Amino acid sequence: QLGSQLGLKNSTVNTYISRFLKRKEILPLKNGLYITADFFADNKSDISYSFYLANILRTPSYVSSWTALQYYNLATEAIRSITSVTPKITRDYETKAGTFSYQSINKNLFSDYSLVKGKFDFFIASPSKALFDLLYFRTHQFRSVRFEDITKMVKELRIDIDEMDEEERKKFYEKVKTYLHE
Repeated sequence: QLGSQLGLKNSTVNTYISRFLKRKEILPLKNGLYITADFFADNKSDISYSFYLANILRTPSYVSSWTALQYYNLATEAIRSITSVTPKITRDYETKAGTFSYQSINKNLFSDYSLVKGKFDFFIASPSKALFDLLYFRTHQFRSVRFEDITKMVKELRIDIDEMDEEERKKFYEKVKTYLHE
């Protein structure tokens, strides 16, 4: 694609990519997707940049689960990878820019996320949806889970649900009730 935009042959573009990789001027994210080392070095400490990369590495997707809960200050667990949700197949990417995990969710549940605008724009789940997604995957789609177990699970995971906006808490419990297999 870049070659056609610049009027270059694919072989020429591949030669340049090989050279830049060898000189460590670009970093590979996945096949055909690269970032410049300088730009990464300048922005790697900006969480919005990491979330932006998560969104473009696998589209469509939005940041969710532990990562989003930590972003909203509802979880204190150290995050080793950025977790996102996608209607595509589950996949992980180990890159120099970080580890990006994508969990596959039913298209009907690919919802309740918003665009955060800033230096780097990114899509992220609402607090209620981030918690729902976390439990959805942890419980294998709420199989063999009763509604009474949910509060206990949230407490065991050390999620500070009391810090969640009351409206978000309501949305979380309503969504869970809808998907429980009771």
